[in-house]
Amino acid sequence: MENNTLFDLARQIEQENGTLYETVCQQIYDYAELGEQEFQSSAYLKEQLKAIGFRVTAPIGGLPTAFRADYGDGHPKIAFLAEYDALPGYGPNQDQNGHACGHNWIAANTFGACDVLRRIYDDNQFSGTIVYMGCPAEEMLGGKVNLVNEGCFEDIDAAIQIHISDGDTTKVAGQSLAIDSVEFTYHGVSSHAAGAPERGVNALDACYLMFDGVNALRQHVTPDARIHGIITNGGLAPNVVPALAQSKWFVRAADRNYLNELTQKVINCARGGAIMAGAEMEWRYFENSYDNMKLNQTLIDLVTDCFHEAGVENVDKSFLPPSGSTDVGNVSWVCPTVMTNMGIGNTDCARCHEEAFLQYVHGEYGFRGLHKAVLTQVFFALSIYTNHGLQASIAEDKRRLLAERNAG
Repeated sequence: MENNTLFDLARQIEQENGTLYETVCQQIYDYAELGEQEFQSSAYLKEQLKAIGFRVTAPIGGLPTAFRADYGDGHPKIAFLAEYDALPGYGPNQDQNGHACGHNWIAANTFGACDVLRRIYDDNQFSGTIVYMGCPAEEMLGGKVNLVNEGCFEDIDAAIQIHISDGDTTKVAGQSLAIDSVEFTYHGVSSHAAGAPERGVNALDACYLMFDGVNALRQHVTPDARIHGIITNGGLAPNVVPALAQSKWFVRAADRNYLNELTQKVINCARGGAIMAGAEMEWRYFENSYDNMKLNQTLIDLVTDCFHEAGVENVDKSFLPPSGSTDVGNVSWVCPTVMTNMGIGNTDCARCHEEAFLQYVHGEYGFRGLHKAVLTQVFFALSIYTNHGLQASIAEDKRRLLAERNAG
C-alpha cells in the first residue's frame, strides 16, 4: 500500500477515535501530579494501553512511575516519548498543580499516535514495533536520564516527541542547552554576631564570595553559556553567625564537553569562597544532568514534511540558538531523535508554564492541535516503517552515535 493511501487510512482512524485521545488529554490534565508522584497518571495510561493490546513493562529505569508499552515485533522500533508530570504554583493562592507545561497534551498525542498505528499494524500494513515510552518527572528530575542510563533506549531505532508551544510557529530543529544542577553546602562555626564575632566562621560569607567568583567568571565564558543560582539557606537570625549556608545553581552550555569544563570552574569558585571565609564546602548534583540535543537532519526533514501533511502551517526548520534544557537531549545521544515544538496558535502572548497557558493544553482549543500532533507522528512513523532506505539511514546514524560514545 502506498504512503498516500496509508495516510488516508490514518486520517480515517484518527477521526473515528479522536474523542478517546481527547479523553486521555483531559484525564491527565485533571490528575495534575508532580514529578515522581504521577501514580494516578501512570496507572491510567498503563490501563489504557493494556486495553488496546500493548505489552506493558513497569516500572523501568528504577523509577516507580516510569513504564514502557510495546506493540508489534522486531525492527524498526520507534519510541514515542510521553510525559505526564505537572508543575506547582498555580491558582489564587499559588498552591495548585497545573499542566501549563502541556505534558497532559504530550501524553495524549503519543497515546493517539500509538493507537492509530497499532490499528494499521493489525491490518498487516507494516512490520516493526510501536513503543510508548512513559517518561516521568521531566520538570523536577529528568526521568529520561534514568531511562537512558538503565539502557531503556538501547534497542530503539528512532524517537520522537511533539511538545506544545505558544504562538503559531512550529519549530522542528529544536536545539537545547546541556545543564548541570549543583547544590553547594558551606559549614562554618556559629557564634554571637555582636558579642563574640571573632569566634565565628561565617558560612554565608563563603556563599557570597562564591557568587562574586561566578560573576567574575561570566565575562570569560562562551556566549551560549548560562550560570544562575539562588541562596536557599542563609542563616536563621541576624545576630547569629551562620554556621550553615546553601546555594543551588544551574550551569548550562550548548555543548556537553564544554559544560563539563564550565561546571568545574563553578565548583572552583565555590572552593575559593570556602577558603577565603575559612569554611568547609561540599557539593552534589541535586537533579539529573541533561545533555544538549544532537540534531538529526534526516528526521528533521521527515517530520517537517509530516507536519505539512497533517495540515500544520508555518513550520520552521532553521537552527535557532538554544535557550532551555530538556532530558530529551540525553535520548538523542543514544538513538536518532527529533523533538519539536508545535505552536498551538494562541494570540494572547501566553507562554508555556504560565498560568494563562493552561486553557490551551486541553479543551476545544488544545484538542484541535492534539489531532494534528497525532497525525504528524503517525505519518512520521509510517514513513520509517515502510521505507527501507530511511531505515538504513537511521541505522547508520545510530551506529555513529554508538561509535561517538565508545570513543568518548
